[in-house]
Amino acid sequence: MKTKIKKYLPADGFAGLKENFKADAISGFIVFLLALPLSLGIAKASDFPPIMGLISAIIGGLFVSFFMGSRLSIKGPAAGLIVIVAGAVADFGNGDPILGWKLALGAMVVAGLVQIVLGLLKLGKLADFFPLSAIHGMLAAIGIIIIVKQLPVLLNDNPILSKGMGPLELLWNIPNFIKNLDPKASIIGVISLLIMLLWPLIKHKTLKMIPAALLVLVFAIPAELYMDFANTEPSYALLEVGSLIDNLNINASFDGISQTGTFIKYVVMFALVGTLESLLTVKAVDMLDPYKRKSNMNKDLIATGIGNTIAAFLGGFPMISEVARSSANVANGAKTRWANFFHGFFILVFLLLAAPILEMIPNSALAAMLVAVGIKLTHPREFKHIFKIGKEQLAIFVVTIVVTLGEDLLIGILAGMLLKIIIHMFNGTPISSFFKAPTLVSRLGDKYVVEIDKAAVFTNYLGIKRDLEDIPQGLEITIDLHKTNLVDHSVMENLEHFKNEYESNGGTVLLKGLEHHRAMSDHPFAARKKQNTI
Repeated sequence: MKTKIKKYLPADGFAGLKENFKADAISGFIVFLLALPLSLGIAKASDFPPIMGLISAIIGGLFVSFFMGSRLSIKGPAAGLIVIVAGAVADFGNGDPILGWKLALGAMVVAGLVQIVLGLLKLGKLADFFPLSAIHGMLAAIGIIIIVKQLPVLLNDNPILSKGMGPLELLWNIPNFIKNLDPKASIIGVISLLIMLLWPLIKHKTLKMIPAALLVLVFAIPAELYMDFANTEPSYALLEVGSLIDNLNINASFDGISQTGTFIKYVVMFALVGTLESLLTVKAVDMLDPYKRKSNMNKDLIATGIGNTIAAFLGGFPMISEVARSSANVANGAKTRWANFFHGFFILVFLLLAAPILEMIPNSALAAMLVAVGIKLTHPREFKHIFKIGKEQLAIFVVTIVVTLGEDLLIGILAGMLLKIIIHMFNGTPISSFFKAPTLVSRLGDKYVVEIDKAAVFTNYLGIKRDLEDIPQGLEITIDLHKTNLVDHSVMENLEHFKNEYESNGGTVLLKGLEHHRAMSDHPFAARKKQNTI
């Protein structure tokens, strides 16, 4: 007689703290080393007081850990929100960064409440509604904007040179920024950037555990002290942090409601982009989790919304599940949510005991860290990857980037979605199928057949997903697509995610009915269009 072996899963709650204390504390400490300088740099780049990035990371660790629906994600400030936050400060403040910061916080409080409502309405699946090529285009555009906004800081140019410039104007003025660079600070900035870009190429297992951001600080702070920045460089060359106690106030102002259009725009952007980035990160981290645990997306969204609401009242930067820190958390052996807690704990301890060290950091070094993030987001391999999926996906990707650079993130992602809808219509998708895919679910014993009619596209996938998730675990599912005229890239990839997730819980999923569909490229997740057969 065979004995079924129960799959080991790390305990949760306080039992998990006791069981996995060493692994989670070590991982939390390593993530803290990565998060500390990045949180400062992200807040500063967004025209927030730098310490507010740390306050958000502390809240995301010490408080949100107890409510979040994911086990291994790290909550804190993310570079992907720099563009929105800086835009809000500029639009609300009209030249006054302090006023802009406080009014932007009011919109962030409301956006946090919106995230809570979205979670309560079980809309954690919201990320599946948006086309993946448009989302990647949005992230690539964010990367470009981060690079052009941080380049003058890396070169330690006088902030007056770039004040008030939009992304395209910053791009055109790069030669002027180079012409006016500060030699000493630029040396630190360029070497710091090289460290950020080249250190990940190191193959040594132990050395790879050391965050590149920590190495930048180990180099930049002694270099700054040797060059005597405090006495030889302008005041904007060094970071100004201040004390935690002095900065703990209710800083949010709701006077920005009088600017109705601007207020609504940024509430939507904070809630939408923050939610998308956070949910996509949680989905990615679930795939990295060695124990294959599935996060509760709705619970995680509620927890993030609560954290953002509290952080915004206190003046903090909006938080999400941050992808680089979450990936590092998994790679360093974290087992439970306590790793996120420890990362926030170590930031708090450092801020209370060693805050003066932070004010020795050259701003050019922080800018180098953010430029490295921007390069990663908009790396040429992203364009190559999208092109391999299909030419139409590259068109959506590029249109999203261009419109975002020329307008803003919200208009950019809407432009990408609109182009995808137009492409679907050109490929014969009827308007009636855009938001509802006729789906028939039938059962025979332990076997389910899910037949999808007309079209399976990003706008109607939520209905398809709902039908799939209603099927009990551990059975055999056949997804039949022979009646569809079009299956788009987003649905192909989401069906693959569903297949992997369902099969990890003991079931099987068979995808059939695409024999007469033509793939738009050789990529396994390319869109499929049905060919006329005689």
